[in-house]
Amino acid sequence: MLDLDITDHAFGGKGIAKVPTDKGPFAVFVQNALPGQRVRAQVTSCKSKYAECRLVDVLQRSPEEVEIPYQEIPGAPFAHLPIETQHRFKQQTTFDLFRKIGGITAPEDLFRGFVSSPSDWHYRNKMEYSFSAIIHDAESGENIDGFGLGFKRRGTWWSVENLERDSGLFDADVENSLHHLRKWCENTGLPPWHPPKREGFFRFLVVRKSVAHDQLLVNLVTSSTGLEAFDSVGFQDQIRELFGPDRVAGILHTLNDDTGERVEARAGDTQLMSGQDRITEVLHGLSFEISMSSFFQTNPGSAQRLYAEVLAGVEEEGLRPNDVILDLFCGTGTIAQLLARACHRPVVGVDIVESAIDDATKSAARNDTTGLTFHAADVGKFLLEHPEYNGRIGAVVLDPPRAGISPKTLRKVIRLGAPRIVYVSCNPATQARDMQVLSEWGYSLLSFKLVDQFPHTAHVETVAIFDKTDRTHG
Repeated sequence: MLDLDITDHAFGGKGIAKVPTDKGPFAVFVQNALPGQRVRAQVTSCKSKYAECRLVDVLQRSPEEVEIPYQEIPGAPFAHLPIETQHRFKQQTTFDLFRKIGGITAPEDLFRGFVSSPSDWHYRNKMEYSFSAIIHDAESGENIDGFGLGFKRRGTWWSVENLERDSGLFDADVENSLHHLRKWCENTGLPPWHPPKREGFFRFLVVRKSVAHDQLLVNLVTSSTGLEAFDSVGFQDQIRELFGPDRVAGILHTLNDDTGERVEARAGDTQLMSGQDRITEVLHGLSFEISMSSFFQTNPGSAQRLYAEVLAGVEEEGLRPNDVILDLFCGTGTIAQLLARACHRPVVGVDIVESAIDDATKSAARNDTTGLTFHAADVGKFLLEHPEYNGRIGAVVLDPPRAGISPKTLRKVIRLGAPRIVYVSCNPATQARDMQVLSEWGYSLLSFKLVDQFPHTAHVETVAIFDKTDRTHG
């Protein structure tokens, strides 16, 4: 273990400490540490010029940190930092990435502002809680045996810190009631999951929330060992009593006998105990049905602001009358539907995942959205299979997963020859890497904004607009 004074910060929420050595200062990066803090950290990897560490404890807070009225949890490492300071850190580190990796000499000149989340607290619409027979006691700093329900201790997969009250991230009524549910489960006599032994009954509790309709979908994940002794009716009664009978839209039960620490079972079965198996969320007037396993934006309020920036970036007035807008990595088609309604041009959604395209088609039909088509296709083969769009693509919207776009796929996107690319990214590091390639092929960064989808974490999203200024490439 090392006790370190954090003096600077880097992208991804890493604090930087400098350890004096005979050869000069040695850099140590500590995930989720802040400048001004003194922390206890454990080395996870060591190179010749630097070391990577995981944060174990904050021994002394930064002078910039303030008290909060919520229980501290690992999923909100910067909760004590004023939101304006969080934004400043995210902005500075993104600028550094764009300079060093993206080759943008003056990103501040192209920056068009920080889009904050409408709510800094209670913004999440989904939360996963873990059961464990190993509890981390915050006061003693020791692990003790017991019945735990809450969040995994930072840096561990085996111990849980009990959630006793509102964390400030999810639904306050749910989280203030969670300790009562933990007690009910403990009184059943069925054991919580013991991660090292890979045995036990209670494993996870997952709650999804519809912000628009204030409804909850609850999923209890257990093993099958002891299932015959489980009081399913009693559990449902307890959920409705604690969370409110009018709020609970549905209660599900998933059997998961996998030994890994995952909610989703590779070979498991989910049954609807009562109610319905999905809830409905609304974004920009569009309704979306969300099941427990559906991918959906975790912060709907901030997502609406993100999508508004995408729509503004496409710029209807810059499109020719017969132009088509292409939404790549369209997923379940949220952005495509909004584009079809706002831009009065044909919109084509493309995603290689067939099930996502299925969901997108059904969602568009439910919303009575016209003027768009969806294709389950590889980006590179798309124009070969659909020559009718050749030369008609006026704008491309990219919203890739966190890993970014593979170099091969990015080259295929460039070959589409769109005059404008609106690139949404949840990882500015991979976006900066792609900026360099786009620049080499004649695309210039016109402007970008940052969007705070996840307050109190290191994550930030970008909406970057590229124009094809060099028509001799691509």
